[in-house]
Amino acid sequence: MWKKIGQYILLAVFGIFGYFLLSHHVIYSGKTIKLLKKSNLTSAYTFVSVSKTSAESILRIDTLREAGIGDFLVAMGRISKAKKEFLEKQFDSDPVYY
Repeated sequence: MWKKIGQYILLAVFGIFGYFLLSHHVIYSGKTIKLLKKSNLTSAYTFVSVSKTSAESILRIDTLREAGIGDFLVAMGRISKAKKEFLEKQFDSDPVYY
């Protein structure tokens, strides 16, 4: 009986961990790890490294832009607030969804 309860607890832990991964972006930038809430449950762009990627190519991805990665890039000092707003406006008008 205790073995069965242990299996249910383990299954619940894996379920919670899976739900967490489906609902958050894990952004890695060298020494910093940041969690951003996703707008919907998906496995797209769960783990993202921004250390060697240009800010423009990161902001081109609609899923990350909707989650607020632009504010994280500004806080890191990778881009200015004005450039972030310019790029977000430019890519929001792009009809292609990345």
